[in-house]
Amino acid sequence: MSEAPGPLRRWVLAARPRTLPAAAVPVVVGVTLVRPAAIEWTNAALCFAVALALQIGTNYANDYSDGIRGTDEVRVGPFRLTASKLVPARRVRDAAFAWFGLAGVAGLALASRTSWWLVVIGITAVMAGWLYTGGPKPYGYYGFGELFVFGYFGLVATVGTAFAQHESIPARAWWLGVATGSMACALLEANNLRDVEGDRVAGKKTLAARLGRARASWLYVVCVGGVILGAALAHQVAISALAAVAYFPAIRMAFSSKNGRALLPMLKHSSQVQLLLGTALAITLATNYYLG
Repeated sequence: MSEAPGPLRRWVLAARPRTLPAAAVPVVVGVTLVRPAAIEWTNAALCFAVALALQIGTNYANDYSDGIRGTDEVRVGPFRLTASKLVPARRVRDAAFAWFGLAGVAGLALASRTSWWLVVIGITAVMAGWLYTGGPKPYGYYGFGELFVFGYFGLVATVGTAFAQHESIPARAWWLGVATGSMACALLEANNLRDVEGDRVAGKKTLAARLGRARASWLYVVCVGGVILGAALAHQVAISALAAVAYFPAIRMAFSSKNGRALLPMLKHSSQVQLLLGTALAITLATNYYLG
């Protein structure tokens, strides 16, 4: 049995660092849709704070809700605070609320500088983060998690960040939102594919669990296809080609005979590819302003 992580490290692990590119990438892409010299850096920092705090808050909320339901007792994957019983469940819940609160403060500051309509969007984002696995009918347990991830860590984050820069929405922001949302969904599918058997036992009916290990592999392909299509329709053909190549090792893992813990490298690879594509997109968009 492996040694339990220390007091600080356990919180870091439970924040799920490999999922954080899902928060960072759409913000970076949204920011670079404006000419570099015209970037509103305060708004950019606030967008990043909102996205990161929402992601960490959601991760802690999932840890708490899955833990008290007993779902995590039959699953593999990263360390979990509640299921480990090293931290009282109420402290994990309070940590989730604290991060949601931080997202709210940053969101209010951003809304005061742009549009108060962002407050409404922010409230729905916090509710979606909590109800993903929390509440009496958590939608993540019924196969709707992809909608949340695609919507909030793709379209909302990318388009919202672009709006915070322009106070208008460039047309290609929507297609880049499709690309970043699909990247986030690929990360989710890598996680859910790993947990298919445990989720089935626990009664968590994700799309992957409903389809089963073999057929769920195609969900990952669909997500990668969304990245390729979104980038192409945003006139970023080189990024589309890069995505096809970079995701190929993870696709091979998806269609392998591996199960459970043996699929952990797939999540790591998906996270790394998301960072790679986000960086490549940001550099390409910024460079185009100077070359175009």
